Amino acid sequence: MSHEKAPGSSPAIGKRLMEELRRYLLVSAYLFVCFGAILLYKSAILAEAGQHFVPLSVAAVKALVLGKFLLIGEMAGVGSRFGSDGFLPRVARQSLLLLLVLAALTAVEEFVVALIHGRTAGEAAGSLAELLRPEVFASMLLMLLILVPLVVVTELGRRLGPGGLRRLVLDR
Repeated sequence: MSHEKAPGSSPAIGKRLMEELRRYLLVSAYLFVCFGAILLYKSAILAEAGQHFVPLSVAAVKALVLGKFLLIGEMAGVGSRFGSDGFLPRVARQSLLLLLVLAALTAVEEFVVALIHGRTAGEAAGSLAELLRPEVFASMLLMLLILVPLVVVTELGRRLGPGGLRRLVLDR
């Protein structure tokens, strides 16, 4: 029995890994810019009320975590398994389903953080009720508005094929 690798399998895996890393960094950078802008706006509003709030590191961490969640959702085929209807319905469906995935994963994240901070499972579950506040709804609406362009670019890239979107954007 031979343990030789198929010709070209390692470079193909390495190439795919680099492409996934590049995609993760691009998605996370996009999310960081969006979250950073929202936090700067929030900071400006709070400064008028005499409070100071500029934790851009929070935007960076949130962007990295949600970027990974988004890519996991995409790899799982969230929203892409339903028929082959038009471009806009597909973008709307994928955006909404990714938002639901992010909301669910955010709830799980909040639950785990509460447990890590020494709360009981009942207390941690009770803290999830805080996710129903109007501010959280507004944040989810903003997240949907952030997801739509991301899904549009992803869907365009898929439809144009490998390298198609890059050629479309970068070629003169």
